[in-house]
Amino acid sequence: MTTPSPALPTQEPAFRHATPLSGPGFQQTSADLYAEMRRAHGPVAPVLLDGDVPAWLVLGYREVQYVVSSPEVFGRDSRRWNAWDRVPPDWPLLPLIGHQPTMMFAEGAEHRRRAEALDEALGAVDQFELGARAQQVADQLIDAFAGSGEADLITQYADGVPLPVVARMIGVPEAETADLVRDVYQTHAAGEGANEAYARVREKVRRMVESKKDTPGPDVTSRLLAHPAALAVEEITEDLLHLMNAGQLPTAYWIGNTLRLMLTDDRFAMTLSGGRRSVGQALNEVLWEDTPTQNFPGRFAVHDVRLGGRQIRKGDLLILGLAAANHDPLVRPLPQTSSGNQAYMSFSYGDHRCPYAAQEIAKVIAEAAIEVLLDRLPDVVLAVPADTLTWRPSPLFRGLSALPVKFSLAW
Repeated sequence: MTTPSPALPTQEPAFRHATPLSGPGFQQTSADLYAEMRRAHGPVAPVLLDGDVPAWLVLGYREVQYVVSSPEVFGRDSRRWNAWDRVPPDWPLLPLIGHQPTMMFAEGAEHRRRAEALDEALGAVDQFELGARAQQVADQLIDAFAGSGEADLITQYADGVPLPVVARMIGVPEAETADLVRDVYQTHAAGEGANEAYARVREKVRRMVESKKDTPGPDVTSRLLAHPAALAVEEITEDLLHLMNAGQLPTAYWIGNTLRLMLTDDRFAMTLSGGRRSVGQALNEVLWEDTPTQNFPGRFAVHDVRLGGRQIRKGDLLILGLAAANHDPLVRPLPQTSSGNQAYMSFSYGDHRCPYAAQEIAKVIAEAAIEVLLDRLPDVVLAVPADTLTWRPSPLFRGLSALPVKFSLAW
């Protein structure tokens, strides 16, 4: 169990008993920690991010809904933040909170202009072709380990499915996809050479956007260039970079978390009568119980305001507790109420939610990946006790470090 942080001299009184969003206890039993914080603080709790940087975690379902539906009170532009003087230049959360010229940080009419263009471009994606591409990528990954009788379904499978599919969808040429995917993975690893890899990714995407002005195709980039919003090349480049990042990590974790559920829960086991619950049901349950995006930064108070019994100061950072909101007992007293229900906060809510078309694209990719695996390796089983599985260290996302399995040799 994670314990509250001791008071720090540099902390204001509201954060003297803040809870750190880090540590083994948080990673392994985050749902228990959210429940403990709700009992101690109510629907809005003081927390500490890496380096003891203070923020508010919004735990309540209705409170999250209010925050994301009130842009005049809680802005999206992180330049509003009042704690930049506490953030070191190598802060690990800087790539997610530091202002970038993407639609994710835009507000008002500027956000609507870019969001509408992306929604329409994604809405025109042929989902049959998308699913076929996802199946092709999944088959290629399985081919690489099918003859060994064992695999790690995270690093050898789930991590490798989404990005090649998204790259094809936005129009990256086949010959350049492998290099682009490799550089994006290196960027996510955040190790040596990550900055150089990100610079290469940005340049490749920018060149691809430029090339589509002369040779458009049936892809997202070409549709963005042709949209009446008259987006500039740099705007499209930035939004595509965000789309690639948002399409990779949460979708890979969605695949991995769903495979874990299906391998450890008897309700999803194959029976002689073929009566197992469907992949779609498993995907939906994971969004309620083990959503890949647990906490999302953020919103910044436009002025002083009270929320959930707390005094929020102008410029304070609010973290959207999406996983905690999904478990709010005031709106979901029993877990069974999630069956078939899609009112989860897993894709956020309001103007800055994950676009509906993007949600459908992620589902098509995840469903294809899981179904191909179950078709190719029908006797796949977990190779280690379920209670020994560990989660990757992150205050924002929830995904397994590894998912070791074994199966009969397949060719």
